[in-house]
Amino acid sequence: MNYEIKGEPMPVVICNVDAGETMITESGSMVWMSPNMEMQTSAGGVGKAFGRMFSGESMFQNLYTAKGGPGMIAFASSFPGAIRAVEIGPGKSIVCQKSAFLAAQQGVELSVFFQKKMGAGFFGGEGFIMQKLTGQGIAFLEVDGYAVEYNLAPGQKLVVDTGNLAMIDETCSIDIQSVKGVKNVLFGGEGLFNTVVTGPGKVVLQTMPLSSFAHSIASVLPSKS
Repeated sequence: MNYEIKGEPMPVVICNVDAGETMITESGSMVWMSPNMEMQTSAGGVGKAFGRMFSGESMFQNLYTAKGGPGMIAFASSFPGAIRAVEIGPGKSIVCQKSAFLAAQQGVELSVFFQKKMGAGFFGGEGFIMQKLTGQGIAFLEVDGYAVEYNLAPGQKLVVDTGNLAMIDETCSIDIQSVKGVKNVLFGGEGLFNTVVTGPGKVVLQTMPLSSFAHSIASVLPSKS
C-alpha cells in the first residue's frame, strides 16, 4: 500500500492498495473508492466488538478488499484537524484518545485500553478507557486541530491540559496532578487536574479537542426560553 494525506484542516487519506489487500475502518469513514473495492461488515468476535464499543468506536468494522487488481480507497476525517499515519508493529503499539481510529491495514488490531492508575482514568481528561492499537501495519488516526509531536526521554515529563492528549507510545505512562492553589482552581479556568505524561516515547498533542470546541460553541448559543 501507498498513501497520500491531503486537504488539512479537513483532511483525507487516499490509499492505493494491491490486489487482495484489505483495509479496515469504522462505519462512515469511507468517502470514495474504486469500483473493485468490495466491502464486508464484521464484528470480529463478541469480545472485540464490545471492546471497541467501550473505547468509543462502533461495534462493527467495515473491511474493504481490492478484487481483481489494485484498488483505491479514501478515508476522511470527521472533524477539522489532522490525520497521522502510524506504523504499528512488535514493540510499537500505541495508545490514543477515544474515537481517534480512522482506518488501518488489516493486520492492525484495535482494542480497549484501561488506565492502570484509577486517578488517571477518572480525572486525566481522556476518561478511564482509551484505545490501543497493536499488530502489524499502518494505521491512520484523527487528531483534533493541529498536531504537535514531542519525543520524551526516559523519565522526562510533560504536563498536558485536559483533553489535549491525542496519542502516546505504549512505552509512555500517564498520571494526573491537581492544580495547586485555591484561586487557580476557582478562577484559572483550567479545571482541577492536568495530565502528566512520562517518557520514554513519542507524544502527540492536539490543539483543539472536540470537547473544547463544543464548549466554545455552546457558550455563544442563545439559551432556550
